[in-house]
Amino acid sequence: MAPLSLQIILCATIFLVLSTISPSNATLGANYYDQTCPQAEDIIYQAVRNASSYDPKVPARLLRMFFHDCFIRGCDASVLLDSTPGNKAEKDGPPNISLRAFYVIDDAKTMLEKACPRTVSCADIVAIAARDVVAMSGGPHWNVLKGRKDGRVSRANETINLPAPSFNTSQLIQSFAKRGLGVKDLVALSGGHTLGFSHCSSFEARLRNFSSVHDTDPSLNAVFAESLKKNCPKPNRDSNAGQFLDPTSSVFDNNYYKQIVAGKGVFASDQSLLNDYRTGWIVKAFANDQSSFFWEFAASMVKLGNVGVQENGEVRLNCRAVN
Repeated sequence: MAPLSLQIILCATIFLVLSTISPSNATLGANYYDQTCPQAEDIIYQAVRNASSYDPKVPARLLRMFFHDCFIRGCDASVLLDSTPGNKAEKDGPPNISLRAFYVIDDAKTMLEKACPRTVSCADIVAIAARDVVAMSGGPHWNVLKGRKDGRVSRANETINLPAPSFNTSQLIQSFAKRGLGVKDLVALSGGHTLGFSHCSSFEARLRNFSSVHDTDPSLNAVFAESLKKNCPKPNRDSNAGQFLDPTSSVFDNNYYKQIVAGKGVFASDQSLLNDYRTGWIVKAFANDQSSFFWEFAASMVKLGNVGVQENGEVRLNCRAVN
């Protein structure tokens, strides 16, 4: 853990540097709502804080929502749209069935429409909320670049393009590269799992009948594997059974990387990062230096937030439906 003075300097530096990044394909800015809705970020923060105080799972859910939105069609709030009789939307695609906390975005949007009608996009709300849950959980704070517009298309079948927990490192690198994100972005953004929880279905293939040679995934710590088997018995009648991806799951820290180094990465995709020469050294660096992880995570979140940004979309009045 860095000394307090170093943390203050680090956060100030992140704030300064990230507020000056020029996005490549869209006109985004840290001060986008300064004139049209100066209270926007305060309103979103209040909605996020209130929800998190009642449900400690909200931070992980909102951070995951941001990732799943930006990885499909870019950061355009398409993940928020409800299905219609003629269209099955992203939120009903298999990887997104477990997404929760949409009501937090709805609450923020309702308050924003009262304060600044037709001004703040749902896509910006999701991006700001993701930053807020990280900062509220003890992680870094950065200036969110704003000015995204909301998309009008959301298709469940496109969620097949989300990276899966069974991916190996090469598949992950390829998936992130399609979004303009590099290897360091991949490892840094994977650190969002520090707030994560997974149901058994996402990792139980590692626990039994793994291969013709190994019953259990050999990259998994043997003692940890046994604890996972107890959490996820066969047959399993508890649909909510699973495992936190980090033992300090309510705190944004670098314990996720320490778990991977110890062979206790819950997902095969997480553990694979240690055993690949392109990513293993970054995992170890983040496990040893939380300040470095915080810096890289903040920078990568800004990059992710600029993926596929729409300039010609709309500002939805209701985040669940197109205007």
